[in-house]
Amino acid sequence: MEPATRQLIYVSRDPSAELNTRFHQRGWHVEVVGSARDVRRAVRAGMAAGGLLDFSSDFQPHEIAAFESCLTMPNVGWVAATMPGQLQDAALRRLVRDYCFDYVTVPYSGDRIVDSVGHAYGMISLGEPASNDGSQGAEGEMVGSCDAMLALFRSIRKVAMTDAPVFISGESGTGKELTAVAIHERSARRNAPFVPINCGAIPPHLLQSELFGYERGAFTGANQRKIGRVEAANGGTLFLDEIGDLPLESQASLLRFLQERKVERLGGHGAIDVDVRIISATHVDMTAAMIEGRFRSDLYHRLCVLQIDEPPLRARGKDIELLARHMLERFKKDASRRLRGFAPDAIAALHNYGWPGNVRELINRVRRAIVMSEGRAITARDLELAEYVEIVPVSLAQAREAAERQAIELALLRHRGRLGDAAQELGISRVTLYRLLCSHGMRHMEGEPMSTPHGELPASVPHL
Repeated sequence: MEPATRQLIYVSRDPSAELNTRFHQRGWHVEVVGSARDVRRAVRAGMAAGGLLDFSSDFQPHEIAAFESCLTMPNVGWVAATMPGQLQDAALRRLVRDYCFDYVTVPYSGDRIVDSVGHAYGMISLGEPASNDGSQGAEGEMVGSCDAMLALFRSIRKVAMTDAPVFISGESGTGKELTAVAIHERSARRNAPFVPINCGAIPPHLLQSELFGYERGAFTGANQRKIGRVEAANGGTLFLDEIGDLPLESQASLLRFLQERKVERLGGHGAIDVDVRIISATHVDMTAAMIEGRFRSDLYHRLCVLQIDEPPLRARGKDIELLARHMLERFKKDASRRLRGFAPDAIAALHNYGWPGNVRELINRVRRAIVMSEGRAITARDLELAEYVEIVPVSLAQAREAAERQAIELALLRHRGRLGDAAQELGISRVTLYRLLCSHGMRHMEGEPMSTPHGELPASVPHL
């Protein structure tokens, strides 16, 4: 019998005593709950748990919807039980599809459901789940606790359970290779090789030999046999990074390999069986690439069986600061003095900046700041982001003044400095507009002289 340290959250309005007993016999500590609120109370922070959600036990639609917040918990592996035909409901089908590792249909075998929950628990246990307070999250080298990253971690655990090709899309610098590594390390192939190849970094005339290898004497300079990357990954995972940059002639060869699962080295005379899982990634808009004829649609559909979208750093909210602190801890040994963290202006700049280079840029800026910093805390200037620091909070009067100045400036620009037209748009007199120009120091924007019927400046306006 397995040690009774595993927790099962059994959500049901009509729990099965027989099923409860079966779980106890298999070493589970079962907690039966009847609502989403009770689930959140039952899950222990930082500990993996199995979850059985019995949708067949007369939950109302609004109660089913409330379970979504529970299903997003990163440290619970959920299995659903449903009635025949119940998955015709679109909302329920989405919850099962997006958040559950498996589902069973009533009537079900007790052993079958215990095994399914055990598998879901095992997959959750392979990772390093976040605590329930959301302060930290990790998937191998990947760090994050925002909704986008928690969804990514769930996707990684799900696709790792299969052998189907995975296509990772996302901007440059978002960590697509880390995602590929995480999938490999959580798959049944984790003890076999993980072989990456950057399809955009190898010259087109060398890509064929890099992918499939060559025999001695196949061409000038081929002094010995070389095993290609595909063959080197036999039994494991082949990661095709920047697949969108793969030349058309190489696309045909790769498609043939995916169809036949055999490679032939350049200069060779026999086909070699190869068993690899393919994970590919790119920042290229593949729809546009196929329309423009730069990428074969038949190859794309072979590669994109399961798709994962990598979130850009700017969409990760509080994770930006979390990642920055993680990188500081990782590289602070490079500093010439002991650093205690980030100054408030640095934190503000981290959140205000758009991060076009994503995580890769964040890592580079933090590493440079660690070396260049002359104080005890890293500042926005050390990160070279001084212009992205928030201004000191303004008073209401200052905010009104800034808004007034902006409205006047835009009106004058629209009317090419004509005071009369600008004043009419703003709903004030020309004299009032002139006074405001003087008070805001904006006389340089005036496009016509201010005059009165007698050619004098209006009263109370000083001669300048």
